[in-house]
Amino acid sequence: MKMPRKVKRYCPYCGKHTLHEVERVKKKKASELKWGQRRFRRVTAGYRGFPRPKPEGREKPTKRVNLRYRCTECGKAHQPPAFRAKKFELTE
Repeated sequence: MKMPRKVKRYCPYCGKHTLHEVERVKKKKASELKWGQRRFRRVTAGYRGFPRPKPEGREKPTKRVNLRYRCTECGKAHQPPAFRAKKFELTE
């Protein structure tokens, strides 16, 4: 799927349709202080094995695409729910 880098969309902050810049959201580094990560460290410590079963079968045919739309007028960004696509490309 190809998508332009600038699209006209509704801005919930301005309350009208304005030009938005599109950017793909990168995954941020997981915090070591979150409860799930602390539990994971505790369970895998010592001679114990992996706490969850390994995923069986093949990986999914599509990946989720998270986009962030930044309004060119007010500068605020909003992020609608992700959608699935096999290929995703931002074009000029």
